[in-house]
Amino acid sequence: MDFDLTQTDALLSTTRAVRKRLDFDREVPDDVLLECLQLAVQAPTGSNRQGWRWMVIRDAEKKAALADIYRRAGGDYLAAGAAEADGATQTGRVMDSANYLAQNFQHVPVMVIPLIIGRMEDAAQNAPGGAGLTNAAAGLMGSIIPAMWSFQLALRSRGLGSVLTTIHLGLEQEAADLLGIPPHMSQAGLLPVAYTKGTDFRPAARPPVSEITYLDTYKNPIA
Repeated sequence: MDFDLTQTDALLSTTRAVRKRLDFDREVPDDVLLECLQLAVQAPTGSNRQGWRWMVIRDAEKKAALADIYRRAGGDYLAAGAAEADGATQTGRVMDSANYLAQNFQHVPVMVIPLIIGRMEDAAQNAPGGAGLTNAAAGLMGSIIPAMWSFQLALRSRGLGSVLTTIHLGLEQEAADLLGIPPHMSQAGLLPVAYTKGTDFRPAARPPVSEITYLDTYKNPIA
């Protein structure tokens, strides 16, 4: 199969964390959302268990309640960070947009919570050879994060955007109680989903990989 590398590379390099450019007023149809999720579940999972599940939230009251949980879990931190950050820097702009999203989370058309079967504490206890928490985290989250990223790529290719947020996980049980999520499921984040205001996203500034890639030993840069 021959891929259009120009298009593929553009998709991979311009799928950004979108906050201020989410269109709160445009509806996201179910068929588009489900199409993106169908692509997401092609992602690999640990031992091919396919333990991902997806919670879609459209109800206005539940979105408002989740937004409140999000702000109580980290709203003060985001507001303080935005107030202190230099808006001329990339970090400052990120803090400002993160605070903007926190204050407006309830307005997004759709929220999606990616779920994975299992709990970190149980996975750590049952890890082969007593490998513990590191192995458990890699296995459990590594079975849902690829699907989350595939979902975001599928959204981008259809004119929608999102951003992975995890702040609400500080109050994960409140969200679980609100949405009836059973205790054997882990929430991996909270994704606001909306069409974007424009699609002209650009690659972000990143260091040359030759400066952060090593050959055979960490002290030996590859180039």
